[in-house]
Amino acid sequence: MEQIDSLHVSEPGLLVLDLTAADEETVQAAIDALGRRWATSGGGWVRRVPGEPGVTARLYADIRRGGSEGGSAPD
Repeated sequence: MEQIDSLHVSEPGLLVLDLTAADEETVQAAIDALGRRWATSGGGWVRRVPGEPGVTARLYADIRRGGSEGGSAPD
């Protein structure tokens, strides 16, 4: 994975999530679920790293803002 840019974690409530799962469908399901709860970067490139198990993806999230289903950050 690429280095985390300080801009992506410059304020409380901003996250960089590296996801790993057995297959692309599972990673995409997690990305979709997180996007319904919080504002996220949405789907990114899912990739397989030779010699490492599963597939990985990176997601940027702002847990201060609700996602596509109107979820909101915890009080």
